[in-house]
Parts: sequence; structure tokens; C-alpha cells
Amino acid sequence: MLTIVDYGSGNLRSVQKAFERLGTEARITSDPEAVAIASRLVLPGVGAFGDAMRELRQRGLVEPIVAHTRADRPFLGICMGLQLLFDTGFEHGSHAGLGVLSGEVIRFEVTDHLKVPHMGWNTARWQAAWQPPDAVEHFYFVHSYHARPADSSIIAALTDYGGDFCSAVRRGQLFATQFHPEKSQAAGLRLLGSWLESTAA
Repeated sequence: MLTIVDYGSGNLRSVQKAFERLGTEARITSDPEAVAIASRLVLPGVGAFGDAMRELRQRGLVEPIVAHTRADRPFLGICMGLQLLFDTGFEHGSHAGLGVLSGEVIRFEVTDHLKVPHMGWNTARWQAAWQPPDAVEHFYFVHSYHARPADSSIIAALTDYGGDFCSAVRRGQLFATQFHPEKSQAAGLRLLGSWLESTAA
């Protein structure tokens, strides 16, 4: 069973529907016990870093999510679900993340030619950490902050927005994207399908 973590951060049904279109049953839950026994776990989300971490803590979801990643069971993070994996996020202050990956989440620098948030379609250039369906794909982004991993070897994709930033990471069975595959039409479905295939038992 594929399990989607509900911590009150919206967009859950879109993620569930994307997997259902691929023929995969996906349940949405905020039950820590259900998260703890999940074979494949998806952490989506939108909103603010600090608020998201507070909700995860209050719902008792931090420990089972971290345990899942430490056991190297299949994990997919989407947007905020990527950012929360890191040590620290600097959205409206400094906030501790899940600490699964070393690094920080920082804001795009505002310039005359760069609008923040980064919103709309952009390319992801896949790196050696991930073998995708295509070397370069267009995906849908909505975010003002981006991850800066301490270990560059986990960077699975780079995207140019006033300079390259990390738009996907991979380490073992953990894979996470800054963009939204569930909103990225055919390219997003291909990517989710590739992830499902790569994590099949």
C-alpha cells in the first residue's frame, strides 16, 4: 500500500489522483501507526516550513517518517516534502527540519529580473543520482525557497532560476522533488511511474 502523509498541508487529493491514474492504490492518513508500517511513503505539501514542522510534531508524525527514511524504505517527497528533509529552513526565522539530509533551505534572492515565488513551468536537468525517463523535462514549480544540500552527490536534478538550484534529491530509496509531478501533466506521470517501478517489491 502506498501511503500519503496528511499533516494539514493541502494538495493531498491531487497527489492521490495522480497515483490512481497510474493504477496504484494510495491512502491518505495522519495516523502515525499507519505511517510507521507503510511500505512506500509520500510526503507532499505546500505552505511554510515552520508551520509544517509544527503540524508534523503535533500529530506525532516526525518519528515514523524519520524511521522510514533511516530504514531506507521507498520514500517520495514533493515540494515542501523535499524541504522538510533538511536540517534547517529559514522561512520566517530559523526552524529545525527533519534532519534526514544535511543542508538548509534558503530563499531565492530577489532581483529586478527575478520574481519570487518561482512559479510556473521550468526544466529539470537530471544528474547521475537519478535515471529518469528523459534527460531534461519540464515540470511545474511553486516555491520561494529551495534546498542547498551539504552533499552535492545527492542532487538528482538542477533547475536554472537566476542560477542553478537543487530541484530534486536522491539517496538510496529516498527521492524528492521541489516541483510538483502531480501538476506536471504527462511528464509528471512518467516520473511518478518511473518512481513506482523503481520501488516495486
